Amino acid sequence: MLLPHVISEEIKIIAFVGLGGAIGSIARYLVQDYIGAHDFPWGTFVVNFIGSTLISIIFFSSFVAELSPYIKVFLFVGIFGGFTTMSSFSLDTVGLIIAERFGAAFFNIVLNGGLCVLGALAGRWFTMLKNAA
Repeated sequence: MLLPHVISEEIKIIAFVGLGGAIGSIARYLVQDYIGAHDFPWGTFVVNFIGSTLISIIFFSSFVAELSPYIKVFLFVGIFGGFTTMSSFSLDTVGLIIAERFGAAFFNIVLNGGLCVLGALAGRWFTMLKNAA
């Protein structure tokens, strides 16, 4: 049995990310299940909006500086990453805007909002080609 002091820092961080990710993923499922199926992906929108709002509130709160690195990765990478990566994208974009890097913020929006959708379309296209063969 490994003693806690023998476990590396990297393993501890990975464990906190994994635990947070499990919680975030379960929360995402519950929110989307509660909203149900519609003719528009409202569940995804609601999850992305909630995640983007909450990650910003927590990240910019004064108490965050006092949190341990484990709690920070648990929250920001784990829970919010499992709940929605849109929250990370939104926070990254806000950071660029605050830094007055408007071109980089716009580029981030284009890449994540445009190229990622094109990537998903390409994945669908490749699947259709494979299935047609």
